[in-house]
Order: sequence, then C-alpha cells, then structure tokens
Amino acid sequence: MISMTKARSKSLIPFNKPFIVGKELHYIAQAVTLGQISGDGFYTQECAKLLEQTFNIPRILLTPSCTAALEMAAILCELKPGDEVILPSYTFVSTANAVVREGATPIFADIRPDTLNIDETRIEEAITDRTKAIFVVHYGGVACEMDTINDIARRHQLQVVEDAAQGVNAFYKGKPLGSLGDMATYSFHETKNYISGEGGALCVNDRELIGRAEIIRDKGTNRQEFFRGHVDKYTWVDVGSSYVPSEIASAFLYGQLEMLDSISTRREQIYRFYERELAELETEGLLRRPNIPAECTSNYHLFYILLKDHQTRDGLMQYLNDAGIKAVFHYIPLHTSPYGRKLISSPPKLPVTEELSGRLLRLPMFYDIKESELQQVVDTIRSYFQQ
Repeated sequence: MISMTKARSKSLIPFNKPFIVGKELHYIAQAVTLGQISGDGFYTQECAKLLEQTFNIPRILLTPSCTAALEMAAILCELKPGDEVILPSYTFVSTANAVVREGATPIFADIRPDTLNIDETRIEEAITDRTKAIFVVHYGGVACEMDTINDIARRHQLQVVEDAAQGVNAFYKGKPLGSLGDMATYSFHETKNYISGEGGALCVNDRELIGRAEIIRDKGTNRQEFFRGHVDKYTWVDVGSSYVPSEIASAFLYGQLEMLDSISTRREQIYRFYERELAELETEGLLRRPNIPAECTSNYHLFYILLKDHQTRDGLMQYLNDAGIKAVFHYIPLHTSPYGRKLISSPPKLPVTEELSGRLLRLPMFYDIKESELQQVVDTIRSYFQQ
C-alpha cells in the first residue's frame, strides 16, 4: 500500500489539486454496473450530447486526451509533407506535434502582449502557397480574435483549428470557444477546469468532416455505421487509431460537466480575489495582472502575473516555493526548444513571445482552495516586494 504521507506533496499550497464536485464516483460505479467500460458506452455518449447541446456544436467526439484530438484534427486537415500550418510558439507541444506527425511544418507566429494569444495582425504575413491551416490557441480560457482570423482563413481558403484545451465554457462575442473554427479540441486533463484525469474531445463544426472523423477515431473502421445499422459488417476503410476514451473516465467527466456553471463560478471567485488583492502591486508597477478583452468571457482557467523581468520572476517563484506555495511558469516557446530548432533552420524572431514567457508566473488555482490559502499567496507576494 502506498504511504499517504510519502504521496502527499511537500507544498503546503499546491499549484493544482484534482477535485470532486458532484456524482463522479457514483457514475463510475454505474458504468461498471452497466457492463461496458471500454469506451463509447452510456457516459461517453451522454458527455458528448451534453457538450453538443450546451455549446451548439454539430458533433463532439470524446478522446483519451486533447493531444489525441489534435492529432485527429491534423489528419482531417489532410496535411502532408511540404504543407505549412501557422500557430503560436507559445503553446503546449501537442499543438505542434500534431502538425509534425503528418509531415507538415509549423510556422510559428508571435503573440499579443495583452492576451498572450496569437497576434492576428501577424498571421497574414506568414501565409505562403504552402499554408494549409491556422491552429489558434485560446490561452488561459481567453479567446483569440476569431472574427479576424476566420476572415483571413476564408480569403486564403485555409482551415481553422481551435486548440481550446483551456477554453471549455469560455466565450467570444457570446459564442462558445470550440464552435468557431472548422474544428476544435478540448482537454479534460486533471489540470483543467473540467477533468477526467486524462481526457479530451474533438469538436467538429464542418459537417462534411464528421463521417471521416468518426472513422479515424475508431481505428480507421466504419464501426459507427455498423452500430447505426447502415452496414451489415464493419471493416478497415481509412487511416485511424484508438482515439476512444475509457468509459470510466467518461463517467467521471459526466459528474463534472453536470456542474459546468458552478465550477466556472467558483473559479471566477478565485480569479477575482487575486485580481482585487494584487491591484495595488500593479499600480506600483511591480507586476501586471491578466487582461480579458470586452468581447471575451473567460472560464477563468488560470491566473498569472507578469513580472518586470525573468530574474524577478524566478526570484519570486523561489520565494513562494520556499514558503510552501507552488507557483510555476508556463510554456518554453517552441521555436526556442531543441526540436523546434531542429525543425526550422532559421528560427523566427518572436520578441513578444520570448519576453513574456520569461516574465510569467502562474499562481495556485483549484476548485477547493481556501480563502486563507489565497490570502497566504497574496501576502507572500507582497512580502517579496517589501524585502
């Protein structure tokens, strides 16, 4: 048996902690009782229906991870060697990996200083006759400037894929993230707002892609048509892989999705606490708080602060960690990574990405963090600047 003492984090306040808010364990027991736990059982289908109806998305296919969903999206874009995909360098590696796995080349674009999303004004200059798609990332649950991006895509006949890993239940001009591109992806990893341990989803807004998406997800077979009675047997008809999640994970997720708005409300409370309590330090020029444009409704996925330079960021991070508070930075820009440099002989100059990534620090944020713990985080930050 694992010692709970050894398993417990050394941090008094962890950066993240998985949580149970509803009937997750009850639904797992129900899934076992129903007798189908391998995937695409009752709870996988119910999660998909709930998300489709809530966000008005034609087809949502649950996957084992957001990475798997991105890989499916890249296949559906019919990328091939020589093709190019424009995406931000400031993102998780899965966004680029999905492109590279198909033999295409990621073309990294800079980000906006206010939202840390891809700078829509820099996209068009990156388009060539080899460009096939734009992969956007909604950083921290705050939407990219999607009207401009979709307009660029239409004029250049490009597909748009939203990496909305952090964007479930966030909105752009009243429209849900995940419903704005040809395709989109969600994450239900334990660090996200709605969790299943590991998990994700592919959102298909282009109805012409739904049939092939189902085939790719089911190992390249037309098994879904067989289940619907459209064919008398199923067989191998296309490329694909095992992109169906465990029914156990889906049962846990269903308990979370039932609490969709309650979880967002709680996360907003945490976000507003940090925003309010750190306002004075921003006024003094010691840090910068996140920005949410008027047209965006966040899901409050994270709260970060931007310090004046990377030395201050690293110093504060160490100071918090020494006080038992786990604060962390975020992505290393992909164009500066070892594999990114290997892919691109002449790495682009992305000054905003390079500067802000070295100054950003994320603060502890999880559903059941106590107000006393939030106050401890804020007080420790203040103490650092009073040394």
